[in-house]
Amino acid sequence: MSKASNAELPRSVDPYRLAEQNSLLEGEIPLAGLSRFGEAIKGFDEGAVCRVRLSFSMDSQRRRIVSGKLQAPVDLECQRCMNAMLQTLDSEFTLGLVTSDEQAQQLPKELEPFLTDDFSADLWSMCEDELLLVLPPFPLHDRNDCPAREDLEAYEPDGEPAGPEKSSGENPFSVLADLKTKKH
Repeated sequence: MSKASNAELPRSVDPYRLAEQNSLLEGEIPLAGLSRFGEAIKGFDEGAVCRVRLSFSMDSQRRRIVSGKLQAPVDLECQRCMNAMLQTLDSEFTLGLVTSDEQAQQLPKELEPFLTDDFSADLWSMCEDELLLVLPPFPLHDRNDCPAREDLEAYEPDGEPAGPEKSSGENPFSVLADLKTKKH
């Protein structure tokens, strides 16, 4: 397996050649270079990077695939207190390299398609897509770490969400049953 390690992951590569050579790429992508991702989160430290490890290979059916691992520290907005919270996003994925929608439809279900040109793939865009997929829909601090915990305890003192009062065990429709029996 050939291996290339850069401080910064190359933006564009020939993924088919890398797959034929059974290559491994490791490097970093500056989060500031991922504009769509930057718009989707609260922020990140200046100079923050996404650590990337990509393995290009061919499977038993001679399909070219890329398996990857990503890790990026970001600030997300807690949906309870609306303050920033540091979280490390992790992603592991396996993609099938394709050049057309027709090829994408022929991939087995366990492989997500990654659409590329014949000799070029934008690795930064691929990694940005994967980071967007692992963003939590409703990021929350741990209950005990959330600045809004005092407010939560006022509404949920036992740690359980506030709900309807427990009934006395009496069926609320028993009065109707009594009326029905008295009528006859």
